Amino acid sequence: HCINAFGQNWKWKNHFIGRRTWPMPSDHSACTVPPKCEPTRGQRFERRAGDSISPPTRASLALTSGRRRARIPVPEAAEPNMDARDGFAGAVGNTPLVRIASLSEATGCEILGKAEFLNPGGSVKDRAALWIVREHERRGALVAGGTVVEGTAGNTGIGLAHVCNERGHPCVIFMPDDQSPEKAEILETLGACVRIVPTVPYEDPMNYQKQAGRHAASLDNGVWANQFDNPANRLAHYESTGPELWTQTNGNIDAFTCATGTGGTLAGVSRFLKERRRDTRIVLADPEGSALHNWVQTGEAVMSPGASITEGIGNSRVTDNLADAAIDDSVQISDQDMVSMVYEMLRRQGWLFGSSTGVNLCAAVQVALALGPGHVVATVLADTGHKYRSSLFNRAFLAERGLDPERSWAGPGTS
Repeated sequence: HCINAFGQNWKWKNHFIGRRTWPMPSDHSACTVPPKCEPTRGQRFERRAGDSISPPTRASLALTSGRRRARIPVPEAAEPNMDARDGFAGAVGNTPLVRIASLSEATGCEILGKAEFLNPGGSVKDRAALWIVREHERRGALVAGGTVVEGTAGNTGIGLAHVCNERGHPCVIFMPDDQSPEKAEILETLGACVRIVPTVPYEDPMNYQKQAGRHAASLDNGVWANQFDNPANRLAHYESTGPELWTQTNGNIDAFTCATGTGGTLAGVSRFLKERRRDTRIVLADPEGSALHNWVQTGEAVMSPGASITEGIGNSRVTDNLADAAIDDSVQISDQDMVSMVYEMLRRQGWLFGSSTGVNLCAAVQVALALGPGHVVATVLADTGHKYRSSLFNRAFLAERGLDPERSWAGPGTS
């Protein structure tokens, strides 16, 4: 038995393909279709209009000894009017808008999530990564073969590694040691140079962001992505996410909410939506142990009590991307509410979401309940839970922090 390029098991021996003999290996090892299997003289692949191309079968191959023709399916050339995206960069954005049925029914509002986990790198951060690299290239700061350096909790680094691979740039990532190891493993698989550094406050010169900046400055041909204070991050969402949301809802969007770390998503989307409809309500969602909820409520970036297992959201400072964002209100989400929401979505709706998406959905419910029935509230489904198996989906990890995935989510502050 051999395994062909289509994953089928074929039993054959001394069959002719294009009049070439290919004997079955004596050890029955897996083999693939020969690299050169185009039809030879006298062969023809007949396909009627509308027929689909399917893997070869015994009948379609009609492989026999002698001079009989071999019918081998050959894909036709792509049609010039095909709906196809150009490479990794072309696949970023234009993600679907998903109605979260259970939350919509519970609130009487339409709760809609932008499925950013369907970006090719797996998260909302693909947008910022692409815009940041292209902007550095446009300004001439990043030339062919130049290195991109960034300090990141993981998802922006993953997006940058993908973009850099496609565009021919080495990538160096500084990551704090309190992030999930799955992200570091993905980055290494993508070929990035990953430097795990101790988690220290932003004011400390050894903070991962500051180490990234210094390393980039030491390179002859390198740039610091600087996602927190680089306006290209915000621009990505002003030029793509915001317009997509507006189009997908036909302009019928009453509120937008999401958690923020760099501020790019909330700031870019809010600017676009406010330009189209000034009364669109923009609400910042914040985990415990962050300063952004207090900043929105009081104007002072004072850290709130507690800590959070969420990754990549919350901040101790107001970034340049976020500083002048048009924000109407903020809500704070506890880790237990987030955990209960994530497991509720998994068990009852079939979604495997990450922690920031859990925060976003909790916030969307709070905003919907405050507005009352009949409104449309949109948020971001930032990434999936696959990168958090060692934390969010690790029962022992949760138990050590007093978090119970079995506790049902019954509304804000009730889990």
